[in-house]
Amino acid sequence: MPVCTTRDGVEIYYKDWGSGRPVVFIHGWPLSADAWDDQMKAVADSGFRGIAHDRRGHGRSSQPWEGYDFDTFADDLNDLMTQLDLRDVTLVAHSMGGGELARYIGRHGTARVRSAVLLSAITPHMLKTADNPSGVPEDALEQIKNGILTERSQFWKDTSETFFGANRRGSKATQGNRDAFWFMAMHESIQAGVKCVDAFGWDDFTADLKTFDIPTLIVHGDDDQIVPIDGTARQAVEIIRDASLIVYEGASHGLAMVPGDKERFIKDLTTFLGV
Repeated sequence: MPVCTTRDGVEIYYKDWGSGRPVVFIHGWPLSADAWDDQMKAVADSGFRGIAHDRRGHGRSSQPWEGYDFDTFADDLNDLMTQLDLRDVTLVAHSMGGGELARYIGRHGTARVRSAVLLSAITPHMLKTADNPSGVPEDALEQIKNGILTERSQFWKDTSETFFGANRRGSKATQGNRDAFWFMAMHESIQAGVKCVDAFGWDDFTADLKTFDIPTLIVHGDDDQIVPIDGTARQAVEIIRDASLIVYEGASHGLAMVPGDKERFIKDLTTFLGV
């Protein structure tokens, strides 16, 4: 099993498919690299090298007690990029992974990075404030933590409904989507689950986004019930100097896995890559 050992001894599992210019996929919370399998196969089939890692505390990676903050996640990504000597990379990040991508560029720059894709990302910030009235209320974030601590298996089953928009009339989300979400979520440690909420709920990535000097594609569904578009993507496209936004009408937070939206995203991604 391929692993990258970080500077503090944490083993980060990763998948490495295909050959060519590298595309590094950064998963959302509470998922794993497996969430990117369809996109990984698509880019590998198109002549690229697809790489996706399990964030610490998720999937097959180590489950340390500490280190669930975005500076650490960004440094883990840097360890992976450095150890594999990846260059001219396109970074593709979903949800919480968007914060990891942004903080990586904020801390480590773009010497190894060619371009970026932010999918349903939390950037620039999620929390509802006077400056971000469309954000997620603090009490909702506390309810998420309570759900994880009280009965996380049922909590993840319930969360999968809104994650994929299965509660909407005409939804194309499948039971398989929801089952896959639950399976990946149950492989995240309970400590990682709670601490990640603290991280993505309160961190502000505005300063990181202002350092972007690469072409950036932003994709977001306008019916994202987890990370509302108005407080995130619509703001991020105004902050990043060379960014474009594609809005998927009626699409959910988990659009990259939902039939129909999944295929559309693969097409938009490969077009952005230059296929």
